[in-house]
Amino acid sequence: VQFLESGGGLVQPGGSLILTCAASGDNFNLYTMTWYRRAPGKECESVATITASGGNTDYADSVKGRFTISRDNVKNWVRLQMISLNSEDTARYYCERTGWNCRGQGTQVTVSS
Repeated sequence: VQFLESGGGLVQPGGSLILTCAASGDNFNLYTMTWYRRAPGKECESVATITASGGNTDYADSVKGRFTISRDNVKNWVRLQMISLNSEDTARYYCERTGWNCRGQGTQVTVSS
């Protein structure tokens, strides 16, 4: 299974973005999925996780209340809705099976005035 992220861009502090991860291949509905990010000079970190059914989610403390992860197992996508963005959210964002960390192309999010 492969993932293609989109939706990143330049946004002002306090702004919003929606990232989408399109999955291709089999068994997407069986995977717990995570949005990861890597900021310049920092390690890859888990941002938000959603179980295979979509029934449970988990978030890093730094994004709780601001980010929402969701998925559609029919259309094979995972989304990350982000509000109240700040400069610390600037990073390259990746979606992957949980535990696989930052890999693939990712999509860049830059929060700057």
